[in-house]
Order: sequence, then C-alpha cells, then structure tokens
Amino acid sequence: MAVAAAAAAGPVFWRRLLGLLPGRPGLAALLGRLSDRLGRNRDRQRRRSPWLLLAPLLSPTVPQVTSPPCCLCPEGVHRFQWIRNLVPEFGVSSSHVRVLSSPAEFFELMKGQIRVAKKRVVMASLYLGTGPLEQELVDCLESTLEKSLQAKFPSNLKVSILLDFTRGSRGRKNSRTMLLPLLQRFPEQVRVSLFHTPHLRGLLRLLIPERFNETIGLQHIKVYLFDNSVILSGANLSDSYFTNRQDRYVFLQDCVEIADFFTELVDAVGDVSLQLQGDDTVQVVDGMVHPYKGDRAEYCKAANKRVMDVINSARTRQQMLHAQTFHSNSLLTQEDAAAAGDRRPAPDTWIYPLIQMKPFEIQIDEIVTETLLTEAERGAKVYLTTGYFNLTQAYMDLVLGTRAEYQILLASPEVNGFFGAKGVAGAIPAAYVHIERQFYSEVCSLGQQERVQLQEYWRRGWTFHAKGLWLYLAGSSLPCLTLIGSPNFGYRSVHRDLEAQIAIVTENEALQQQLHQEWP
Repeated sequence: MAVAAAAAAGPVFWRRLLGLLPGRPGLAALLGRLSDRLGRNRDRQRRRSPWLLLAPLLSPTVPQVTSPPCCLCPEGVHRFQWIRNLVPEFGVSSSHVRVLSSPAEFFELMKGQIRVAKKRVVMASLYLGTGPLEQELVDCLESTLEKSLQAKFPSNLKVSILLDFTRGSRGRKNSRTMLLPLLQRFPEQVRVSLFHTPHLRGLLRLLIPERFNETIGLQHIKVYLFDNSVILSGANLSDSYFTNRQDRYVFLQDCVEIADFFTELVDAVGDVSLQLQGDDTVQVVDGMVHPYKGDRAEYCKAANKRVMDVINSARTRQQMLHAQTFHSNSLLTQEDAAAAGDRRPAPDTWIYPLIQMKPFEIQIDEIVTETLLTEAERGAKVYLTTGYFNLTQAYMDLVLGTRAEYQILLASPEVNGFFGAKGVAGAIPAAYVHIERQFYSEVCSLGQQERVQLQEYWRRGWTFHAKGLWLYLAGSSLPCLTLIGSPNFGYRSVHRDLEAQIAIVTENEALQQQLHQEWP
C-alpha cells in the first residue's frame, strides 16, 4: 500500500493528474459537471471565502441530549450522545468489535459465518457478481440451508438477500440468475428482494439503457449478518471485493440488538422492493404500492413510514433497555443481578446506525455527518476517504469553512475501478481528476493547503473503494469516532441512493488503535 502526499507538492500532483487528460479537457470538464452534480445550485461564485466563514452557522445545530443524568450509567461519557436523539444507541464492549483489514479476510469470514449460521443470514448489497468466488458464496448458503433441513432437530434458518433491481438485473447472467437455484430449492427459507428506485419510471425507464439507468438511484446498503453478528462495509458481493479491491470492514460479534435492528431494516426495505420469484419474475408485496407503476408520492410515503417505524421502535427499545440496565430504583436488585451475572457491564463503545434515504425523505446520515464536520474544533483532525471524490457542496463548504485539520485520501486514477474501461466508463477517472482539481484549486485560493491536505492511494494491481471518516479530538493521536458503511459523501449518496453506515464511538484504546491503523 502506497500513499503519495499530494498536498505537500500540490503543483506536481496536479500536473501528474492532468497528464492523464491530453487533448480531453473539454470532456473532463463536461463529465465532471455531469457526474452526480445534477440538481446542485451552481450559480455561486467559485471564490466564496467570506461566505465560507459562515458555514458552521448555516449547518444544523447539535441536537441536545434529553435523557436525565444518572450516577449509575455512563451519561456524558462522550460528547456524541446527541446522536441518540435521532437513532438508537447500542452500547457494547469493545471486545465485540473487530476491524478487518483485507478483502480475503472479509471473504473468508463471511463464508465461515454462513457455515455456522443457525437462525438467519441477511445480506444487503448493490449486487452479487457472477464469477467462481460468488458461486462459492452461493454454494456455501446452499450447503448451510441443506444442513438445516437434515439436522436431527431442523433449525428454522432463514436467508434474506436485498439487492438493487437495475444492477442485479444487468446482463443475461446476473445476480438474479445466480440466486434462482436457492429460491427454487428452498422457497420457504429464502427471500430475494430487488429494490427499484421510484424515480426510474414512465418514459424515462423505457428510454434509458442498461447501466445508465443505474445513475437514477440505487440500493447501496452493504450489511452482512449471520445470526447475532454483523459485518458493516462498503464492499459489494463481487470477486474483486474478495481479492484486490481495498475497502473497509468492521465485524460486530454477538451483538444481538444491533443484529435485530439491521435485520428489521433490511426487511423494511425488502417489503418496499420487488420480490424475486422462482421463475425469474418479480412481484410486489401484498398491499404495497408498486415502486414505478404506482403513485410515486404514495409509495415514498409508505416507504418512509416502514423504515422510520424500524428506527423509532429500535430507539424506544434501546432507551428502555438502558433504563432497565442502569436506572433501576433498587441498588440491591442491581447488585444481586450483577452477582448473578445478569447485569451488563458498562459499555466502552457505542454504535449508532445512520440511515440516508433521500427518496423517502430520510436524511439522518446527512444531518449527523454535517454536524460532526461543523463541531470539529481547532486542533481536531478529520481523516476522510472515498473511492469517488465528489463531495456535496455542503460537505465541501464545511471542510473549507471550519477550523479542524483535514486529511483526505483519494483513489489515484490508476486504482479507480473504471480505469482502463471501454467506452464512456473509461473517462470516469478523468472526470474525478477534474473534480479533485477544482477542489484543490479552491483550497489553494483560500490559502488552506496546510490545513486541508489531499493524498492519493496507489497500490500495484489493486483498486480502491474505501470510504469513511475518522475523528481525532484536539491533542489526541488516536480517533475516538469513525463512520463506516456504504456512503461516499457525494451527491448520489446524499440525494439518490439508499445508504447505511454506523458511527462507532469508543473510549477503548485498543479499538482506537485498530481504527487508527486502518489509515494507510
């Protein structure tokens, strides 16, 4: 793994990037503006330095913690407890959290977890690939389902898979055809849901060709769940993500409440998706509005209610669990429970699921991310990475207008997944070069190249797909918070796609060290 510090030698870095665009500046400029920037207000002047000073004032205020203080619980342990006003808070021991480092480790862990699953396997991804490694994963599911039926005491193992409709239907051999044998053999145990964005409909749906229709909106959540353990990642279920495409992955082991939440979330999105049948047709869940044939407003309203019910009910459950664990009226009862081994130890790590589904008017991840960027004080460090650098204007303004130090890790053009592709796709790395150049020019025009530094990831034979944020408080050499999951911090993640990530807040130094070591 090699990282070149671009900001330290800005002109050299950009001359190198521009060398990839001989004779194509017009194309780069055009693609740069078209690549997921439609819908933005582009009327503002590029030099906005006076207005950037107001960026923190124009961002959401930090939601106030409303729970009463208590001497028996870790109230006020960390400064991010305001997040629990928006989503459920899951307190866990850091011993249940493991950061994975490689695609191979991710792949092997998934297979191992599938083999020992007894109750449920839930997998949400953009798509499932069609190569031998993906077939190995399907075979693993089939073997586990077969064993669940042949056991002396058959288990009630259920497999639920959520994919995107357009991406999962691309080509003659696709995600759907890969999963049909499971559906046909285990119709009572396997569910395959295909999310179809409500914005791809009518004439637009008829005219936009395959691949291009995926730009309208996608199911982009990546959650892999086995009984009571969960992997959160940005990685898809495809061979490169198992071999040489670098991403991020965190394994939450034996965290039943978190597993229940993500099971319910995937079920909710599955209920508003199309259901794959054994004959490769799709059907709507009974009583649900069709995503592209029915009324769009009615569909989105129903989807909002279905997803928000999951978030709100989980939040209520966690509040009750917190009260039962730490707010008992009887100290003697708590001591007796502790002696009996029933009382949970005070957590040192907190997990907050952040959901972004703008088509359904759910913007929790956007609110939390903007607030974190707003509240990062002078002396704090924010590390941010994305495989596709195309920050929203709001995020960009906050990076340029706040006081924290930023290190932003980008994919070098050679490790962009589209590098060397045929046709229009081959120009995508050049488009990102153009966007990066615009951003770096603005950094320099504001004289902030010491505070905001750009780096690029390069590794021979690999591609780069990692995304996330690490927050280091002033004076600390280790991060206390990270965001990990599917969002890319770009226009599509905020406005078009279905996204989910988690905020991990920890005071455990060993886990902080694991998170710190993720940064190349």
